[in-house]
Amino acid sequence: MAVSFYSLVVDAHDLPSQARFWCRVLDWKVLFEADDEIVIGAHKDAVPGITFVPVPERKTLKNRLHIDLAPDDQAAEVGRIVGLGATRTDVGQQAGTGWVVLADPEGNEFCVLSPKNSLID
Repeated sequence: MAVSFYSLVVDAHDLPSQARFWCRVLDWKVLFEADDEIVIGAHKDAVPGITFVPVPERKTLKNRLHIDLAPDDQAAEVGRIVGLGATRTDVGQQAGTGWVVLADPEGNEFCVLSPKNSLID
């Protein structure tokens, strides 16, 4: 049986706000929107996408799963994403690591890595 990575599902308190933030970060668009689900992606046939679903509670603990972004220019991208509403956050990372930890407007951590050429460099 074949399987592929289809979508990352994110619990969210404010679905439209989260979807707008991540669309701006990734240069994606909203592909589907309902009261109980918003799906974003590069286009309808490009997987994976991100699906936001509602939860009543706000985030309280460090994520056990997070997104890593690989930009061409780490410093420029961190500045751009912070300008979109992300905040720098400390999850215990060492100084001088190859990544910067940010949090989206609802506090979900994600990393902006140094430039990458493959999944193992």
